[in-house]
Amino acid sequence: MKKPAPINEEIVLDPKRYIVSETDEHGKLTFCNDYFIEICGYSKEELLGNPHSIIRHPDMPKIVFKLLWETISQGKNINAVIKNLAKDGRYYWVFTEFESRRDTDTGKIIGYTASRKTISKHVTEIISDLYAKLLEIEKAEGIEASEAYLNAYLKDKGEDITFQNFMENIHKFY
Repeated sequence: MKKPAPINEEIVLDPKRYIVSETDEHGKLTFCNDYFIEICGYSKEELLGNPHSIIRHPDMPKIVFKLLWETISQGKNINAVIKNLAKDGRYYWVFTEFESRRDTDTGKIIGYTASRKTISKHVTEIISDLYAKLLEIEKAEGIEASEAYLNAYLKDKGEDITFQNFMENIHKFY
């Protein structure tokens, strides 16, 4: 499926509704709630079985997804601010809570659940500047340089600030 060309038009989310999706352990969509389908503009048939990255916006730095996958593949939950791309090229910002799902018998990770809610304009302004810088570094120097910049950025915020802490704090305090 061909990705749409991004346009500079934001989809305003209903702060009282959640976007929910589930994937298998490889990131292929296995469930999407009605609000997810409504917002992203794809049909259920277009979504299920396809990689969740179908809605990945090109403004998102790869380092964010690298950190997400490293965390959830270890069975740990993580939160992140994500910019998604709808089928019509519009975008929407969400604060996403990623959780691992495990087989009740074996404990093996069998998939992931993502629940998303709207975030304030102030948060998107802060994070979009950081993401733009990370993306610029990735394009010029690669993902390792982007990760080094992010680590330095987080260290500047405080000794023990991790990406996870930063994401939680930015959502709580802004």
